[in-house]
Amino acid sequence: MSLTDLASVLWRSRELLEMLLFKLEEEQLLLAANRSRWLSHATREVEVVLDQIRQTEVIRAAYAQEVAAELGLSPEASLGELADAAPDPWSDLLHQHRKAFLLLTSEIRALADVNRDLLTAGQRAARETMLVFAETVETYGPQGQTVTGGVRRPTLVDEAI
Repeated sequence: MSLTDLASVLWRSRELLEMLLFKLEEEQLLLAANRSRWLSHATREVEVVLDQIRQTEVIRAAYAQEVAAELGLSPEASLGELADAAPDPWSDLLHQHRKAFLLLTSEIRALADVNRDLLTAGQRAARETMLVFAETVETYGPQGQTVTGGVRRPTLVDEAI
């Protein structure tokens, strides 16, 4: 029965989403600790998990279309629609998967946003540091674009900080 196949691939998708969440947390810990040495490895691991999710998603879509056809639904039926039309105990299981997917994607989105902010802050700090060494100033032009130019005045640095 294709409901069995669909349930199996949904479990695999959940495992992969949990792995993605874990990898994003690893990445966040590295970013927060300013440990850029391992950041490329963490990013590569995130990309590997994302690739596995894409592959699993293709399989899930195929099984979902089969189940939709069996249940007399449109091939593009959502997981919620499949769960509503499926017989028990499949209905309950599919609803649980849907709820777990919503929670996981929300957590992943929030963590990815924080990681993006940390990366942006790190990039900005590195850029500002490089501008100090280049002895130039970065400002905004009349149209809002960034303009690098001018000479930075001597700066007093408190070495105790």
